[in-house]
Amino acid sequence: MTARKGPLAGIRVVEFVGLGPGPFCGMLLADLGAEVLRVDRADEARKGFAKPPRNPMNRGKHSIAVDLKHPDGVELALRLLADADALIEPFRPGVMERLGLGPDVVAARNPRLVYGRLTGWGQTGPLASAAGHDIDYIALAGMLEPIGRAGQPPSIPLNLIGDFGGGGLLLAFGLVAALLEAARSGQGQVVDAAMIDGAAALGATWFTMGAAGMLGPRGTNMLDGGAPFYDVYETEDGKYVAVGAIEPRFWAELIHRLGLAREPVFADFAKQHDPAHWPAMKARLAEVFVGRSRDAWCALLEGTETCFAPVLSPGEAPTHPHHVERGTFLHADGLPEPAPAPRFSRTPAAVPDRPVHPGPAAKGGDTDAALAGWGLEAAEIEGLRDAGAIV
Repeated sequence: MTARKGPLAGIRVVEFVGLGPGPFCGMLLADLGAEVLRVDRADEARKGFAKPPRNPMNRGKHSIAVDLKHPDGVELALRLLADADALIEPFRPGVMERLGLGPDVVAARNPRLVYGRLTGWGQTGPLASAAGHDIDYIALAGMLEPIGRAGQPPSIPLNLIGDFGGGGLLLAFGLVAALLEAARSGQGQVVDAAMIDGAAALGATWFTMGAAGMLGPRGTNMLDGGAPFYDVYETEDGKYVAVGAIEPRFWAELIHRLGLAREPVFADFAKQHDPAHWPAMKARLAEVFVGRSRDAWCALLEGTETCFAPVLSPGEAPTHPHHVERGTFLHADGLPEPAPAPRFSRTPAAVPDRPVHPGPAAKGGDTDAALAGWGLEAAEIEGLRDAGAIV
């Protein structure tokens, strides 16, 4: 296998396959140089998926297909973990223990391993074993209720707050922190990354503001669409633009460029942060913005001191000149995907001429090469295959 580059080069991670947030965590680590070995399910590999849809979260990883219900498969996993630095597992509490791969068993083989556990509700608590998805975790965390327009139900923020921000990203942060500590102490530990905890952490400011009586009902506050200077507006062509002119000088620049500086409600800058004037301001701004196309507004406002941006779709964003110049997106087989982030001055992640390797062509497609790279002999690999422990 080719040597990895990036600040996590030399770190070995075993990722037990799961849904989005687990693979996202593995992608973040692989992007920054970690060697991530993805353990796919043998029964899925046996179905013969020759070419699954491209998934950026598999890039930079190698895949093996293991039957973890087979004793030889479990022993193989333990052998791999003995040489690993970290583990990612996305199952409900107790699943890894029932497989014979719980933290105590793994620690007996490798006391320095960092054992990352990613769940929705956490390893403890009355809901720990309950089913759930992103929407449930952020609802209970208090992060769904504040999002949306006044007088309307809460808006669903895709699955970014629970699954990806509060889950996969939180676990990646926890793993790196625990790896730093393990480098000093020589001892690993369990990282309990719960999406409900991560969602609550992301809302730290909102909890404080709410407790201090600084929040009104949903959709009436400064950052939730209540304020005229922090909102989206429809344009003549049915598209949208985003305005975030919170500071007085940015607000002044915006209303000057929009030709509104002489209108009474805008002329008095003291009225900017007075909610009593917000409805009238919003109505007038909506009337102005719908008078031109999105591109026309970009020509007038983009790149100025107005805190303005066009609202781009996922299909449009990769072609924006700012993204093109920075290389924010890679392009693989004609399909865009975000480039590794963040960026490092001395140990940058490797971004080759063609996009970062997206993963194998099939689940378990790297089994032989990957296991050989982790020290298994060809005869051992073949024996495991003959026994049905791997595909």
